[in-house]
Amino acid sequence: MNAEIPTPPELSLPQAFLLLATNDISGKAEVPVFALRTTVAGATLAELNLLGAIELRGKYVRPTDSVPETHLQRELELIRGKSRPHTPKWWVSALEGRVQVLRVYEGLVSLGIVEHVGEKHLGRFRAVRYPEKDHAPEAALLQRILATLVDSPEPEVPEPTATEGPADAATPPAAKHDPKKLDARVLALIALLESAGMFGKIFPDADRVWADELAKDYWPARAVEDELRLIRLAEEEAATL
Repeated sequence: MNAEIPTPPELSLPQAFLLLATNDISGKAEVPVFALRTTVAGATLAELNLLGAIELRGKYVRPTDSVPETHLQRELELIRGKSRPHTPKWWVSALEGRVQVLRVYEGLVSLGIVEHVGEKHLGRFRAVRYPEKDHAPEAALLQRILATLVDSPEPEVPEPTATEGPADAATPPAAKHDPKKLDARVLALIALLESAGMFGKIFPDADRVWADELAKDYWPARAVEDELRLIRLAEEEAATL
């Protein structure tokens, strides 16, 4: 009897984004640190929204009566504990940070998907990398996205090589977007990848106009774009001083 192939775990949006935004071999992020932290914060809002724990009412993020089981319980309680509501952009700014990113990475470590590797500088462990340990979850994730982008039920996703990162994983032909194929989780992930500047790197031949419109229409991704725009403007102004 053949042994059953284990099904890759269902990843949360912050976990899925970090997995795709991290080089399989080096374990380093493929986007600037500020973009990584901001998008993880937006992915956190998106995940809680998909779980039905929060929603956008008018201009503000508000908790619902639903209390789902999630590893983002700390963030959900933070939102629930505020005496007054705030905008999505405010929450992205409030949730972004190194600790939040490391917490999500360590969740992937506990699942056996990546491994924690520390680098010594002047005798102390300062830099941390998270190279891939199990490629199956990322391959399954890429297949789900590709199935949304092309009319192929089982698109092939190659194994990573020593010189490839997530951006080299797969390139779809001309995209055909059938709304019946699009599930909310894949849509959210595509929008977040586009906001972070990752979607075109992973899928260079995909429909960028569609992805850009998707990101602008999806409120967590739009909040990420707004925050990243302000960060870049601040950096440009600082450079001219």
